[in-house]
Amino acid sequence: MRIRLPFAAVFLGLCLIAAYAGLSTLQLGAYVNDKVLHAVTFFILTVVFYWIIDTNRRRTLNLTLAVCTLGLGVGSEFLQAAIPNGREFDLYDIIANVVGSATGLALCTWYHTRMLERKRQTRYQSVPGQDVTDVELGEGIIEQEEGVSAAASNTRNRTLEEEVDNWDENGQDAWDEDDDNDDDEDSSDDKKGKGPA
Repeated sequence: MRIRLPFAAVFLGLCLIAAYAGLSTLQLGAYVNDKVLHAVTFFILTVVFYWIIDTNRRRTLNLTLAVCTLGLGVGSEFLQAAIPNGREFDLYDIIANVVGSATGLALCTWYHTRMLERKRQTRYQSVPGQDVTDVELGEGIIEQEEGVSAAASNTRNRTLEEEVDNWDENGQDAWDEDDDNDDDEDSSDDKKGKGPA
């Protein structure tokens, strides 16, 4: 986990400006709609905070949701009510803060997902070459057979019970022939003088 210092510095500066505007006796409601100002402020704070910590998308999402949306968005209104600065607690300010923060968080999450997908595609795309076909996927090679061949469909595997029922105890087994061939080779080696040492 790495901290991006430029984003951290911008976030700290924006927090100081927002804290001064929100907790002082300064009233900007005459120039700009108060709720729009709350939404835009928390949108910008959330977007900048999202990119401070370089970690996976889920951790960043959870941390930004906790710090910006809940901590700053909701906590700042309770702090405003506790400080005697002539400002009052307003539920609609909290809603504007949460809407602005949630919009910024949704935008950052969408872009982060898209960015990671592009990185993954560039990392795992096929190596450029002269062949446009992929032999491993069966492209560009002779036509392959599909299904079961006729010879395989005629012969059916017998079960163990069928093998035992049809077993001839006087018949020659296949493995007995292999043993006989091995014995013949050993005896011919003995005759040539290559017997056991």
